[in-house]
Amino acid sequence: MCCAKCAANVIMGENLKAIDFRKILSLNESAAWLWKEAKAQGDFTIESLTAKLCEEYDVTTEEARSSVTDILEKWDKEGVIE
Repeated sequence: MCCAKCAANVIMGENLKAIDFRKILSLNESAAWLWKEAKAQGDFTIESLTAKLCEEYDVTTEEARSSVTDILEKWDKEGVIE
């Protein structure tokens, strides 16, 4: 059971015939922020998300690009982005 102070960011693919709780992705703060930013941008790119991540967090372009690439690969593998 979850306590009242607990907060979670999760995403699931659409069009699932039945919910498969093994496919729920839990997101940390920066991954949740990236998800919201990708959704706001619509037709996002690795470069557009990298630039926004650099604006929001104190990271280098290389660190941001690596993080964005990693998370997009995970999301693509799980089928939550097209």
